[in-house]
Amino acid sequence: MMMKKKWLNLALISTFVLSAAGCGAPAAKPTGGDSKPSPDTKPAVSAPSGNATNTDKKLTGDFEIQYFVGGYGDAWWKEMIAEFQKKYPDLKIKESAGAKINDQMKPRWIQGNPPDFVYIDGAGANARQMVKDDQLMDITDWLKDLKNADGEKLSDLLISKPEEYEAGKNHTVPLVFGSWGTFYDKALFTKNGWEEPKDFPSFLAVADKIKASGMTPYIHTGVYPYYIAGGLLDSATVSANKDDASILKKVASLEPGIFKSEPVMKALDKIVQLRDKGLIDPGSVSLNHTDSQALWLQHKAAFIPNGLWLENEMKKDIPQGFDFGFIPSVSQDKGGKYIAIPYTSTIAVAKKAKNPDAAKAFIQFLFTKQHAVRWAELTGALMNVKADLDSSKASNVVKSAMKYYNSSNTVVAPEVVLPADVEKARNDAIVALTTSKITPAEWADRMEKAAEKARASK
Repeated sequence: MMMKKKWLNLALISTFVLSAAGCGAPAAKPTGGDSKPSPDTKPAVSAPSGNATNTDKKLTGDFEIQYFVGGYGDAWWKEMIAEFQKKYPDLKIKESAGAKINDQMKPRWIQGNPPDFVYIDGAGANARQMVKDDQLMDITDWLKDLKNADGEKLSDLLISKPEEYEAGKNHTVPLVFGSWGTFYDKALFTKNGWEEPKDFPSFLAVADKIKASGMTPYIHTGVYPYYIAGGLLDSATVSANKDDASILKKVASLEPGIFKSEPVMKALDKIVQLRDKGLIDPGSVSLNHTDSQALWLQHKAAFIPNGLWLENEMKKDIPQGFDFGFIPSVSQDKGGKYIAIPYTSTIAVAKKAKNPDAAKAFIQFLFTKQHAVRWAELTGALMNVKADLDSSKASNVVKSAMKYYNSSNTVVAPEVVLPADVEKARNDAIVALTTSKITPAEWADRMEKAAEKARASK
């Protein structure tokens, strides 16, 4: 299942984001990753690091790439590495990859003998922990004016900006981008004359029509409440904050009183409205992700909050004629912007990389629009680059999502995390709220207590 088990492994659970990298995807045979360094390994010889573009420099020596293989497969990585090898024939490239590569490579990271480049995803990987353990290179200054292999400024291309795990410092660059949102079957809506909602009032209006037809309007994954948090609550919070997504960082930093703030309370009220109008499937509370998704595909419900991995995850169960529709958010007031609550997977250069110039050149090589199109075609997901996918072979839902992210009418919120104990309190409180066991005020009380406890334990 695509639920980021790696958060649990490192006691950090994402508040608003789940990097969808196929933690339940078919296992792939590792292609490398010995825990012991080769006695024949020689120091890399390459040109000095540059601040802007170093893709035209001669690169030589050994260059090791570590990447996790999960739901996205390895076809894109194989293709990219082959192209990079042609560009730099004097490099000796080693791939350390597979479904269990994070565990296999862990001893080498601990011993101070890491690969040069790492894709941080899958079980056992966590970028924040790697920064905390001083394993990743500080690339803050290098990123400021960085241009990709096509000469385009990277900061202008990224959908989601690099996360600052330490104030003012960047150690990673998001490679994979996705967001939570609300899904529906466009074919079903066309058949019944139901309109796609543009905001919360129109969402309630069409939900009432759906309910009147005998179908449940909204189903969610109650066993994993962060689905409805990412798909509804978080975007509603940003919308209620006048489209200012900085409030989510205040939530993540556990700012005293934030869970009782007006935007959060307004967002909770929207869940209450759905609950009290009987628009939420009462059985949702006991459903896991695949069960809720299967019922939705069978038209037992019209809407479901989920991540962009949904289509790929359920590809074997999609009924004929089903047409995926995607909306980043449905919680905005009339006239408000769409809010994208993201999840990402990142890449980085090891602090103790033996060939950092090759690793940096590889980053510049990867982050082009052309390679973003290939990622979409080969993985069914989005790379963190604003690219035109209309003429590509990417799925329609991915193309639709990219149009939102390229639009000035969409706010892309920051990616943040909560401490595990606070996240658990939030999940429990969401379940209690959706099942009428507590009020929004009681929800806020629970969260403030959990946040206070977390602050005291630091």
